[in-house]
This record gives sequence, C-alpha cells and structure tokens, in this order.
Amino acid sequence: MADGRDGAFVAAGGRLDDEAALALAEAAALGGLMARAARRRDAAFGGTVTVSRKVFIPLTQLCRDVCHYCTFAHPPRKGQRAFLTPDEVLEIARAGARMGCDEALFTLGDKPELRYAVAREELAALGHDSTLSYLRAMAALVLEETGLLPHLNAGVMDEADLVRLREVSASQGLMIETTAGRLSARGGPHFGSPDKLPAARLATLEAAGRARVPFTTGLLIGIGETRRERIEALLAIRAAHERHGHVQEVIIQNFRAKAGTRMAKAPEPSLEEHLWTVAVARLVLGPGISLQAPPNLRPEGLKALIEAGINDWGGVSPVTPDHVNPEAPWPALAVLGAATARAGKVLAPRLAAYPTYIADRATWLDAKVAPLVLRRADAAGLAHESGWRVGTMEDRTAVVDWPAAPALPGPDSALDAVLESAFSGRALGEADIVHLFEARGDRARRVFEAADSLRRETVGDTVSYVVTRNINYTNVCAYRCGFCAFSKGRQNAHLRGRAYELDLAEIQRRTREAWERGATEVCMQGGIHPDFSGETYLTILRAVKQTVPEMHVHAFSALEVRHGAATLRIPVPEFLLRLKDAGLGTLPGTAAEILDDEVRALICPDKLTTREWLETIGDAHRAGLRTTSTIMFGHVDGYAHWARHLLRLRRLQGETGGITEFVPLPFLHMEAPLYLKGGTRQGPSRREALLMHAVGRLALHPLIPNVQASWVKLGEGGLVDALKAGANDIGGTLMDESISRAAGGTHGQEFAPDRMEAAIRAAGRLARQRTTLYGDAPSRQKQRSYAAEALSPRVEPAAGKFARIGSLAVRRG
Repeated sequence: MADGRDGAFVAAGGRLDDEAALALAEAAALGGLMARAARRRDAAFGGTVTVSRKVFIPLTQLCRDVCHYCTFAHPPRKGQRAFLTPDEVLEIARAGARMGCDEALFTLGDKPELRYAVAREELAALGHDSTLSYLRAMAALVLEETGLLPHLNAGVMDEADLVRLREVSASQGLMIETTAGRLSARGGPHFGSPDKLPAARLATLEAAGRARVPFTTGLLIGIGETRRERIEALLAIRAAHERHGHVQEVIIQNFRAKAGTRMAKAPEPSLEEHLWTVAVARLVLGPGISLQAPPNLRPEGLKALIEAGINDWGGVSPVTPDHVNPEAPWPALAVLGAATARAGKVLAPRLAAYPTYIADRATWLDAKVAPLVLRRADAAGLAHESGWRVGTMEDRTAVVDWPAAPALPGPDSALDAVLESAFSGRALGEADIVHLFEARGDRARRVFEAADSLRRETVGDTVSYVVTRNINYTNVCAYRCGFCAFSKGRQNAHLRGRAYELDLAEIQRRTREAWERGATEVCMQGGIHPDFSGETYLTILRAVKQTVPEMHVHAFSALEVRHGAATLRIPVPEFLLRLKDAGLGTLPGTAAEILDDEVRALICPDKLTTREWLETIGDAHRAGLRTTSTIMFGHVDGYAHWARHLLRLRRLQGETGGITEFVPLPFLHMEAPLYLKGGTRQGPSRREALLMHAVGRLALHPLIPNVQASWVKLGEGGLVDALKAGANDIGGTLMDESISRAAGGTHGQEFAPDRMEAAIRAAGRLARQRTTLYGDAPSRQKQRSYAAEALSPRVEPAAGKFARIGSLAVRRG
C-alpha cells in the first residue's frame, strides 16, 4: 500500500493518515521512498538547502539523567566548575560574532541542581536558584552584547519555563528521541533518566506550542527502537505541530557509539537505515516542516541524505566543536557547499528562527527579540551571507564572506527558461521574476552573467556617469516616512542635523559653483515644507536658469509635483507644463520606494499611492519630460513586491517610453525611524543588492536600456560588482550628498570624475562622461570637471515657520 496509491498521494502533497504512515514500516523499496520524499521536499523548499552558522555554548555538562550513550554529561569533576562563567560565555559568543555566526546554541544537562550539591552552590554564588534562571540571564547577555540569536536546548520544561526563556531567545528545542517507553526500562538506554520518559518530553513539546515558541525536535535512531516506533514518534510530533504550528524543524540524528559508555559496543545504524528514516519522516511530516540531519555524524552520506528529503544541515560552527559528539568534527562550510552542490542544491545560511516564523514574528517572537532577528534577515527570511551592509565602509577584516558556491551539475531548465524569455524581450511573469531574486550561489552567478551578457549586447562596454550637483533646498517635511532620516519635523527631531531652508541666493551660488566645476546638471529635491507652494518650485527653477541658462535642471519628485499642483489648485498635467516652461529638464523617478500599496502602508502611509506615482510620472512623460525610475528596497518588502514594482515600471514604459534609466536604491537602515523602532531589516544583503541590478536589466529589457548603480549605497567595491551584474551607468558625482549621509551612509558626499573612471576601469570597462539624457558631455565642461577646485562651505539658514520662497501663507494672505 505504501508503495502504491498512497505513495503517489503523498508525492502530490497529500497527508498520510496514521494507518498509512504506520504501513511505511514495511516499505522496503528505499529508492522509491527517497524519490517521493525528495519530490515532496522540492515542492516546499526548491533548490535550497540551509545551514545555521553557530557557536556551541555548553553552559553546564552536569545532568540529573544518565543516558547510556552520552559523553556530554558527566558527574562533577574535581577542580572543574559546574557552569561557564558570564565572561566565558561572552568570550565564546564574541568569537562567533567575529566569524560571522548568527546563532548561539546553548546546550546543557537537565536540572543538575536537583542531583548535585555543587550545582546548587555554584548557582547560588552566581545569584540564581536554578539552571534555567542562569540560562535566561546568559542568553540575555549574549543577545544584548553580541546580537547572536540564542537557541536554547534546556531539557524538559513546563509552559512557564518556556515563556520566560522565549523572552531571550529566537528558538528553543528538545529532542523527543523516541516515544518507545520500553527504552526507559531496566537495561534500556534511558533507564535512570527521568527526563527521557516519553510522556515528559511530549508534554514539553505541547507546552512549547502553547507558549508560541519556534521549536526544534527530532529522533535519535539506532538506540534500540523499531521502524514502527520511529513512525509513532514522528506521528506524535506531527500531531503536536498540527495543533500548534510550532515545530519548525525535525532532526533525524543517527546514534554514534562512544567509548566509555555502556553502549560503546552497540551497533550504529547503517546509512541505508538513516536514509529510510529521513525519507519516511518527510512523507509523514509533510512539506512544511524543515528536515535535517547532522552532517558531522554522517560525512559519507551527505549527497544521499539530500536525495532522501532533508533540506537543512542544522548548525555548523566555525569556532566551537560539537560538544555532544566531540569525535565528529564539523565540516567546513565550503565542503558542505560542495556536497550540497553535488546533489544539485545550493547551500544558504539561515537564522535560528525559520522564515515562516520571522514573517509572523508578532505571534512567534518576543517583542524585544524580533528586531534582533529581523536585522539579520534577508528578504526571504534567511540570513545575510556576509557582514556587508549598504552604505558602510568596506572593512574586509569585519566581513566574513560566505564561501564561493561550486558550480551545479547540469542545466537548470527552470532558470534557463526565464533567462531565455528575458533575452527575447518578452515580459516576464511575477513568479519568473521572484524565481530570479531567489537565486543563490551558482544560480545567482548565472543570473549575474546573463544580465552582464544582455548588457553587453544592448549598450556595449561603455559605462557612463554625469557630473552633477545635488541641491537639497530644505529638509523640512510634513510627511512621516518610516525610512527617511533626512527630513526634519516634530516626529524625527532626534535625528541628525537641524531644520534648514536655502534662500535663492544660496541656490544660485551652488548652481554657479557647480557649473564652474564642470557640472552639466543640478539635481534638486527637498522635503515637503508645509508652507511650500507650487510657486516655490517655479521660482527655484527660474532662479537656476537665470544664473546658468545652459544648466540642465533635473528636479522634483512625483510627490513634490503633486504638492505643487494642489497648492496652485491646478491639474498635475498643467503644473508640469508650467514647470517645463520655467526650465525643468527632467524629473527624478524618486518617491517610488516600492510600487505596491501593501508595503507603502507600512513605510509611507501618508505619501503617494502606487497609482498616484504612476499617473504623475506618466503625465510627465506625456508633457514631454523624461524621468528616471527608482526602487528603494530591503526594508519590510519581499521578492514578490520587487517583482510587482518592476512589472509596473515595464508597463508604464511600454505606454509612454519616457524612462531613461532604472536606479536601484538599497535601503540605508542606520538612522531610519522605522528601523530604530525595530520594524525593518538592515537593508538588502549583498547578493540581493546585486541581483536587483541584474534582474532589473533582465525584466525591463528592451524597454529601459540603462541600469544605474549607486556609489552612495554600494561603495566602490560594490559599484564594480554591480557593473559586472548588468549595470552600465554609475550615476552622478553629486558634489553635495545629503540624504544617504543623513541615513548613516559613510561613502562620502562627492565621487569625483577621476574616481568614477578608476572604478569603471577596475570593472574592465570604458568610461564616458554624459549629460542627463545620455548625450556626450561638452568638452569644456569635461575639462573643468577634471580640474575642479574644492567646494566652498555651504550655507544652510535655519528654517522658519514660513517658507522663504513662494510662501503658501503669503499667497493666501
């Protein structure tokens, strides 16, 4: 029965009832079981196998239990402390943080104070009355001092214990091991171990569900249980999960005989027995629960374990040994990545809490823990591959890179089909674009290479940039965007700087100085001062053109345009024509953030809607004004939101043809109000930042030919990498960069032409200084740009209640 109709039902995603699950105990066709399990795993987890980078903190190796296979727990030893001290705990955790770990795995014996006086005495000296109390304090210390996410294996507990530990941990765990009560009888491996009684362990599993704790559990196979008993244990785990939804991963761990134990000569389970159990576990538990096997305990079977249905390797430490199995060293991540690739999968780092639980963090994570988990997550809910963050200086000593991914064997038909569609210029579907953003390891490399090849075919090997000056005429803003640290107002007075508003004389001086330093463009944007009117923007334009008639004015976001039109009580298209007549050349496609109202409701609820942004930019195109297009990503958004944004840009460009370039703007988190409240991630990962350029190139082809990389966000090293992933432009020299610096960016306020061209050469490309509309820069301005003198000090007069330029109050008065 298990190899027939029910097997097909399971492979299709159905749920085996208990009777059919127990019948699997008689299934002997290992190949068929593995194939069905692998198909079910692939339906849920695709081509990714995960691993957690961790440090192993053995808080105490005393235990009241006496499992007959264990060398981790031991009686008190003369001259040896019963517990690690706080300094020792922190030393281990800090070593892990330096090596790029995400998780601090606390493991310990079960309630040793109930058996040993030395444990009670030492706990009292530390200021605690129980091991669990001390564990809570040490988990809090690690969380606060290092940011590593505690995962706590604290043994049998009640619901109150679990709730208290939930306040200082991202996840907890307890191996069920077996539900066969006979193994606790005299002569069994669990005899004399009250905390190994199946009823006690199952009660903890239930309590964890009620406490809303993301939980790890699993089986220890080969200690004397039968195949049917393994399935009974799996069914008990499944039943608890179906009641509470809390079992995020199940470990299928193989018994290893250890010298010095009563089971030193007991036979270990074979690889085939391990594979059978993994495959059956996948079929019984279903696709939603992560299934893992410890790679250090089965080094000869890594590829086979993946083929049997696992999707995770558990925790692997670059710092500490496996204290439970000290005879079995952890594999290096590079070795594990290679083994994973041989099975046709890509290795990816994860966090102690799995993506589903991070997405629903209000339910599953304590309010103080959730922000610390979120800051380590990427848009898929997995871990950043390295310590790289948007806008920070590139200190290589502080960045531990994820090992280079080995090439996967054979073609990837699904990825190849998406890339073929992109090269042909056909519009991709949302699922196709999400698939590209999900690419990791070798698959990500294929996406980068494809985008670079398409770039070469489309625009050649020349990289362009424009000499420009940013003029942010005010940082006063009536809006309260959760991502913005530039604007000033009552809601964000604690952020950098003071409120200012430039007068016309200073705007004109900066324009004149920019021209003299070789600029062909001034880029002007500011906050939405509540006293600004449409006349403010018209007056600024006239002042710039009066000062330097040849200067191209690239100015005003869609929000500013709509604000100006509303204050003049005229339609947006009419105001755009007035702006054009006053000297506006092009508009920046900013204020787009993410063109999806689900995201906008979280990060800028009082700003433009997606429809309003698209309508305004479309009106600009119909008025004869070209615009750029942007995306500001890596905060509360996901891959589906990014895909929808790209599709909406493509649709707009197909209708109007007015977009000159696509500009990815990775989110800078450091001073963003929403981040400071614990509500966002720390920007996109390096992989995601580069993929946005690559996927933008592929998804927008052939309608938007130019893809721009931002040196302000990426730095010089990231800029070079983006040029190898589909970008062909590196934006403007800026002269005065204010917005990213206010958000905590550290890459400076000007990127001079000689540095621009050095970065371009470092990518093996040719440099071209351009105008806003991608013509060649005038030779006279190019000469000036290479010999520019230092900028004069800026003057930023303090803002008042009423605007200096085009005051709305004055007009109404």
